[in-house]
Amino acid sequence: MQRALDLARKGTGLASPNPMVGAIVVGNGEVLGEGFHRYESRDHTEIVALKSAGERARGATLYVSLEPCCHAGRTGPCTDAIVAAGIARVVAAMKDPNPKVAGRGIERLRAAGIEAETGVLEEEARRVNEAFAFWVHAGKPFVTLKSALTLDGQLALPGSRKPSGNQDDARWITSPESRAEVQRMRHASDALLTGIGTILADDPLLTDRSGLPRRRRLLRVILDSGLRLWPRSRVVESAEDDVLVFTLASTKSATARQLARAGVQIVKAPGERGRVRLDGVLKELAKRDILSVLLEAGSELNGAALAAGVVQKLFLFYAPKVAGEDGVPFTRARKLVLPPLENVQFHRFGPDFAVEGYLHDVYRNH
Repeated sequence: MQRALDLARKGTGLASPNPMVGAIVVGNGEVLGEGFHRYESRDHTEIVALKSAGERARGATLYVSLEPCCHAGRTGPCTDAIVAAGIARVVAAMKDPNPKVAGRGIERLRAAGIEAETGVLEEEARRVNEAFAFWVHAGKPFVTLKSALTLDGQLALPGSRKPSGNQDDARWITSPESRAEVQRMRHASDALLTGIGTILADDPLLTDRSGLPRRRRLLRVILDSGLRLWPRSRVVESAEDDVLVFTLASTKSATARQLARAGVQIVKAPGERGRVRLDGVLKELAKRDILSVLLEAGSELNGAALAAGVVQKLFLFYAPKVAGEDGVPFTRARKLVLPPLENVQFHRFGPDFAVEGYLHDVYRNH
């Protein structure tokens, strides 16, 4: 099963909006076939593994990281293919959170006389597809708030933001190891969300620079209520229909037309007290098959997102540095009180450490 989960992770950036799934066919202690899912290839993981095994699959065991589907979608039911291949036993890490399956795949296999079970390395399997499960049940993307902080909880060091606005000139808070991990996090996300304040202060690219293949470009989403986005900013100049701006301003203004000509998508968003409503943004992203969003923002948007309850997970990088009174705080939100994080994990990246935790039990509730 560990091998099946490792294969599933190979689908990072390639499977969405489908779940990441890996499978391995084993017979007489020998690996007969294996595979993982790529959205563009259409074939589900089980089919890939069964084709790899061929006739040797008869009487073998299939280990799969997610319960086989029993309904027709872009492809036929995987359960039918498993039965036809003569598989004797199926071990799934977890049940499919999709209500169209949700245990029915296992029931179908058992009805066909195949020994079937779930629950092997289930927690690890749930982490692999936490965004898919949340999207299926909640109808909106899974949001991870990522920040790089000093030990005293500041987002920037004094003097780190240059008048030029070029992020390449800034003094990084965290180490190269942490920044490489951020690129891996971007690669694993369907969209990156930030506010216009970050764009104006840092002029970032917001791209996936992991060097790993992905099926669709990382969608760069900017909340800009007054449409202040500068047409000569790096994010606009690098736009290839992968920049989406939510605004309260007119979408027919000269600025909006100029941004649209540059390849930026402008969406009129619902607002409240002069700010773009985050729930409306997430609903629109869900319609676009965005399963996972990485929030990389400043104090104001961090605070607004946490106060609105739209964040599922925090991933906070801490560098062994102190900013002092002239830093930029992690959040600016009045009377913000959060519950203790759940399922907390700690990581090391070079000289830095990171805290990963959930704002509610996504496994229990979704």
